[in-house]
Amino acid sequence: MITIISGTNRPNANARLIAAIYAGLLQQMNIPHQILDLLEVPADFITTALYSNSGKNPAFNKLISMVEDSEKFVFIVPEYNGSFPGILKTFIDGLSYPNSFRNKKGALVGISTGTQGGALALSHLTDVLNYMGMHVLAAKPRLMHIHRNMEHGRVTNNLYLDLLQQQIDQFIIF
Repeated sequence: MITIISGTNRPNANARLIAAIYAGLLQQMNIPHQILDLLEVPADFITTALYSNSGKNPAFNKLISMVEDSEKFVFIVPEYNGSFPGILKTFIDGLSYPNSFRNKKGALVGISTGTQGGALALSHLTDVLNYMGMHVLAAKPRLMHIHRNMEHGRVTNNLYLDLLQQQIDQFIIF
């Protein structure tokens, strides 16, 4: 099972659309997958699910189960303020360390409205995931100017679709 993590809780985010497109590409190849949307993280999880409250929030526990039941993860990572969204870091902090990601595999896709396609965000997240023991695929598509390359929820830049497919092809044998 591959879990696609939409790396923001911002409503109507492009990350969610890219996660759905990625899921569609996996579906075409009959690869089992699920989407973990950080929009589903309970608003109060910082006080009701972390640290001394670990395991006490049923909605957050459901998301943790999705992580625990997966061996491979695709992170759709928007760039926020030169890094990845704080909700993604806080979500990761709420997982059990070191077992949630240790010896599991990850792939990262960066998206941004700027010219770097989330390069810094991908670098920062790679460091965090490596620290947690995850093996991260080297191929990391960076989808820059995402707002100019999407229309009606679809990617209009064929190169971006090719890059996503190339990553999937590498990831399934990784």
